[in-house]
Amino acid sequence: MVERDHIAQSKAIHRRTGRTFYYATRLLPDRVRKATYVLYAFFRVADEVVDDAEGVAPDEQRRQLESLREQALGRAEPEGPVLAAFQGVKERHDITDEDVEEFVDAMLTDIETHRYDSYAELEAYMNGSAAAVGRMMTAVMGPEDPDSALVHATALGEAFQLTNFVRDVREDIVDRDRIYLPQSTLEEEGITNEQLERFEMDEAVARAVRTELARAESLYRKGVAGIKYLPRDCQLPVLLAAVLYAEHHRLIRDVDYDVLTNEPELSTIRKLWLVARVRWRWQWNSDPEAVFHRVSAVSDRPKRTAERHGERLPTR
Repeated sequence: MVERDHIAQSKAIHRRTGRTFYYATRLLPDRVRKATYVLYAFFRVADEVVDDAEGVAPDEQRRQLESLREQALGRAEPEGPVLAAFQGVKERHDITDEDVEEFVDAMLTDIETHRYDSYAELEAYMNGSAAAVGRMMTAVMGPEDPDSALVHATALGEAFQLTNFVRDVREDIVDRDRIYLPQSTLEEEGITNEQLERFEMDEAVARAVRTELARAESLYRKGVAGIKYLPRDCQLPVLLAAVLYAEHHRLIRDVDYDVLTNEPELSTIRKLWLVARVRWRWQWNSDPEAVFHRVSAVSDRPKRTAERHGERLPTR
């Protein structure tokens, strides 16, 4: 049984670090919301082992992550309320060992991998760091047709993370010496890592950013198309999360795709306005795809329109 104080501490971590997702989480039904606080807190605890690791040797980071793995899988006694709560949530909702393993493996990758040669390599990383998260969330929600829901949940998890990668190019370079934009995308535009590290913005960088935003928008469309497979009381919160994350694309376009000298961030007022707008539209039309394409920053325009504006749609 997940103790009340464990939930409270998990919620505090989520509220402090959630930035965007916390607003959508608050609309989830109680049976899902509390478990989501626990999941997110566990993700943050693991993520901080590698993201807040200044002065910590790689071997020690690996040791900490392997310890978290054993605790999360129930093979070791939990150290602290977050891991104790996670063990309970995992057991109650039948979260698979495989998804936990893949998530921890992705965190281990962050210790030494700072560049990704191709999108295929980045996608393999996201299968653990984002898609596995989406699958765990789906398990907590308990859809009637999990097989149909999981394919789309994987895509939506990747969409969220790809948006974060594009939004946080500057932060990832400054704080973590990481570049998540695929090296193949940069090479196509004649961009070097050194140029990004010097924060030298030009039209080539803008084109590379547009390429990755277009890739993310394709994932959003696939992900949102599967919201209908989720339980009815979970559909609006997941839709809202998609709208909030995708809104960063509008912010990035507003600064002419300059993510090297800007760090686009949604204001609280903007988030609240989007929450109100999505909820109002939902009252009139509870079709997730229709509301998303009406409200979100992700356009449903055909490929030829994107190409006319210089936005190349990547192939998978």
